[in-house]
Amino acid sequence: MASSTTQPDTADPTNFRHSYTRDKTQLVRRLSRMEGQVRGIARMIEREEYCIDILQQTSALRAAVDAVSILLLEDHVQGCVRTAAERGEADRYVDEVIDVVRRTLGRPVRSSSRSG
Repeated sequence: MASSTTQPDTADPTNFRHSYTRDKTQLVRRLSRMEGQVRGIARMIEREEYCIDILQQTSALRAAVDAVSILLLEDHVQGCVRTAAERGEADRYVDEVIDVVRRTLGRPVRSSSRSG
């Protein structure tokens, strides 16, 4: 999926390694399982299964999505944000993390800078 935000520049993009790279296999495996969950929910709807059973599966899917999001957020803060802080560029990375968390939680993104 494409992001609606612009990724901050790094000092040397050719040497930049996303922090989630160490968890890439685990992330792909989790996403594949979620893909299977979505197909399973679609089959349940096609078979006209009980609404509550479908809702329970959508809840499980939401929990799986949240788990992937948390893993990515942890990796981003521990890697990308920490590296940005070492370079003196933490403010825009912190603002970016706050904005994405606010959107995820359904809160509006602040238009003014929070720095200072």
